[in-house]
Amino acid sequence: MDIAENAALVVVDVQQGFEEEGYWGPRNNPSADRNIAGLIDAWQAGGRPVVFVRHDSPKPDSPLRVGYPGNDFKPYVEKRRGKGGGPELFLTKSVNSAFYGTPDLGAWLSAGGVRQIVVAGIQTNMCAETTARMAGNLGYEVFFAFDATYTFDGIGPWGWRLGAEELARATAVSLHGGGFAEVVRSAELIAAAAR
Repeated sequence: MDIAENAALVVVDVQQGFEEEGYWGPRNNPSADRNIAGLIDAWQAGGRPVVFVRHDSPKPDSPLRVGYPGNDFKPYVEKRRGKGGGPELFLTKSVNSAFYGTPDLGAWLSAGGVRQIVVAGIQTNMCAETTARMAGNLGYEVFFAFDATYTFDGIGPWGWRLGAEELARATAVSLHGGGFAEVVRSAELIAAAAR
């Protein structure tokens, strides 16, 4: 894969509130945080743009609500903000897609001539997937850093239940098979960015 010099890393909702297992339930991919940190480091070292997205939940009981400690970025993300040699954007949103946040992600990417993005973060099948799908629909070349995401067990209609790993794989199949994004591993992205 070829990673453009101005490819943007979009780090979605890596917030402390997702550590509250009592609220979310069991998660998958315990290596995700290490992989997210590695991508941020690689992007910052290469002077590429990094976007930090924070979900400001409007739900009063959400661990991601404004004013609650869970709304803050995880410490390893917070300590990396402002440390890169390239452009950086911090945006907030209250819906699933980072393209419906403030400030406007699409306008920022356009101003920088960015046409290629890498999506990482939480949750695989929610805000990370939605951001990747929308980016694909908007014509960006999208790489989905599968092992730099994680999610939780889910319950759907009629009592259907899927484990976190099943949901993550369904996202990978939908994004990759549907042509929204190329689903890859973080090590592949880091290696390609170093070339």
